[in-house]
Amino acid sequence: MQRSVYLKPVGFIAHKNAGEDGEGEVWGGIPLAGGPLAFMGLEIAERQGAGVKRRICSLSEFFERDWGRQTLAAADMFEALRQPRGRIAGLPMDRPQIMGIVNVTPDSFSDGGTFDGVQAAVDHALKLEEEGATILDIGGESTRPGSETVPIEEELRRVLPVLEALRPRTDALISVDTRKGQLMQAAADAGADILNDVSALTYDPDAIHIAAETGLPVMLMHAQGDPKTMNDDPKYSDVVLDVFDFLERRVHACAAAGIARDKLVVDPGIGFGKLLQHNVQVLSAMSLYHGLGVPVLLGASRKKLIGQLCNVDDATARVPGSISAALSSVAQGVQIVRVHDVAATRQALSVWMAALMGDEAAV
Repeated sequence: MQRSVYLKPVGFIAHKNAGEDGEGEVWGGIPLAGGPLAFMGLEIAERQGAGVKRRICSLSEFFERDWGRQTLAAADMFEALRQPRGRIAGLPMDRPQIMGIVNVTPDSFSDGGTFDGVQAAVDHALKLEEEGATILDIGGESTRPGSETVPIEEELRRVLPVLEALRPRTDALISVDTRKGQLMQAAADAGADILNDVSALTYDPDAIHIAAETGLPVMLMHAQGDPKTMNDDPKYSDVVLDVFDFLERRVHACAAAGIARDKLVVDPGIGFGKLLQHNVQVLSAMSLYHGLGVPVLLGASRKKLIGQLCNVDDATARVPGSISAALSSVAQGVQIVRVHDVAATRQALSVWMAALMGDEAAV
């Protein structure tokens, strides 16, 4: 059954300035997901037939409204927005975390072939950790638009030696970016901390059960279609809400398979089955996805939308735009940003946190 009402937090202030009196009358704002932000209002979206009606309301208006048949749905989503997020593989979600990209592929869109080799990949991962990455994401299959599926034997050959060599040398969490259950199991056996699936455990029918058996946290990303053809002609009724609905279904599917909600992270999938207008709309609505009750990840680093917006063809020249996308997302409460350029992102986030809290100790 499709959801009919959605709540997107707006009007953000620093969490330290938020408060609520004993009777529930909001005077400052509601803390968002246990992070450094509080929100002072909501954008309410309601599906009405084939259309969507949106309007901004204050928190007092939200509490005073008679929601009728939507009372439970609205109350559940509001509670999901305000509940603090638990740790993911021991990593706290009360401040932005950086996930560094370690591609061990010959054909990734930005750095394909650069770290195609065990020593080069391990050295790069350790450099990203030194620069401030708390998660290192190893991927052996490019899922850029137009890419071909990599056979499992080749993906195992690329990823496992890097994981095995890196595991005893890093204190960072290691995630493995794969759609295939066989690699998920092998990665878990080799000491991976997190599974990251761009298909949200839909590509491989065995993946959801294997992921559940490993007991590892799972990152679920939205994508429309297969990487080879996903950006040919993607269609949405309302991209922001359609992505939410897909991720909500996947969260429920994971729960049914034995993967607890507190082990999930969601990613709306910038660039995956989305054209420029879709990507911009999702970026502007990242705070909505906190309504799923789990940490939110953004992966927009060096992606095509930055080149389209700024007329920059060279992916490696898109660092300023990548930082802007990361800051825009953490300013909406996003807990994890997946990036190529860790040092630059870390510097930007440190200044943002200090300015937000008015305290250099916040860095």
